[in-house]
Amino acid sequence: MTDKKLPFNKAQMEKIIEKFPTPFHIYDEKDIRHRARALRQAFSWNEGYKEYYAVKACPNPIIMSILRDEGCGMDCSSYAELMLCEAIGVVGDGIMFSSNDTPAEDFEYARRLNATINLDDITHIDFLKEHGGIPETISCRFNPGGEFRIGTAIMGNPADAKYGFTREQLTEGFKQLKALGVKHFGLHSFLSSCNTDNMYYPTLAKLLFTVAKELHEEVGVEIAFINLSGGVGIPYRPDGHHPDILAIGEGVRKVYEQILVPAGMGDVKIFTEMGRFMLGPYGCLVTKCLHQKHIHKEYIGVDACACNLMRPAMYGAYHHITVAGKEDAPCDHLYDVTGGLCENNDKFAVDRWLPAICPGDILVIHDTGAHGHAMGYNYNGKLRSAEVLLCEDGSARLIRRAETPADYFATLDF
Repeated sequence: MTDKKLPFNKAQMEKIIEKFPTPFHIYDEKDIRHRARALRQAFSWNEGYKEYYAVKACPNPIIMSILRDEGCGMDCSSYAELMLCEAIGVVGDGIMFSSNDTPAEDFEYARRLNATINLDDITHIDFLKEHGGIPETISCRFNPGGEFRIGTAIMGNPADAKYGFTREQLTEGFKQLKALGVKHFGLHSFLSSCNTDNMYYPTLAKLLFTVAKELHEEVGVEIAFINLSGGVGIPYRPDGHHPDILAIGEGVRKVYEQILVPAGMGDVKIFTEMGRFMLGPYGCLVTKCLHQKHIHKEYIGVDACACNLMRPAMYGAYHHITVAGKEDAPCDHLYDVTGGLCENNDKFAVDRWLPAICPGDILVIHDTGAHGHAMGYNYNGKLRSAEVLLCEDGSARLIRRAETPADYFATLDF
């Protein structure tokens, strides 16, 4: 029996499948909105707080519009993501443009939209000056190097990450930007991915608040905002730890009052850039069993593949699986659940105990709302699936159609 609940039962899912053939990703509007409101409540102590939803997690304009309506801005990293923002009416300081190895046209477009730019490298100061110009408000991304720890536990190794300024470069970069007319500065960092420890944000905040105070004193600049980025995770396994966003927000508040308020910086705005936390639990990949295979192991072949959900093949990531209508059946069959790619890593589960599965059974793969459909690709000529929204009123709406062979061949000229 699964501890992960679904917002629909088998009968409801069968009705949806009648309209939208499997495979498809489906997102729960009601819970997405609840999540956005809980996050805003957790940081309500900061007057200028804003969540910039990480568009890369699920770049669908309908999902983005839901979050826009809940007060979120958008965190973008590419030209196309900027286009999505403009299309739904999010411009100006509603956009945080956090890119790396950035093409000139991306910077130029971001400047035309008056987006807040978060620079990844000190050499990008001159590059941005030439391609779009230096704005009055700008942010810089910090990479402290070394290991990132929470207590004695190593949570990541920033020294191996390609992102950000060193500490010395921040001082020099802020001086250059001040000379170029910047009046309002931001500081940003991302040091750990999918972290469910409630102390991740407070620990990161302590680091960034300390550096912000130092830069304020060294360079004599106004620190307008500090961006904690993303990194707050979700429990992919049923017994995993659920981060407590209210406790996380309170932990950041305490550090804020310890470091920034005594330094006369009690007006600094706090920003976040959540993707996985906002969408991950509220999306599922719905697929059907096509075949059983009995060789050295027992295999269940489904009509989805790694092109629809790359994380298990790419990272060996765990995604829980529910067999619709068999939630209470004993998990007494050991299976590999596979797709049809000509790659042996095309597996959604390896040695997974599940109920007996037959061709035609509906399998629901959990926690695909973030970095699920978004990471899709077309290897083997496989086509990317549809996206469906489970609306608050219980109806289902197609928000991205499935690709067709015509889409696959559209970019070819022969």
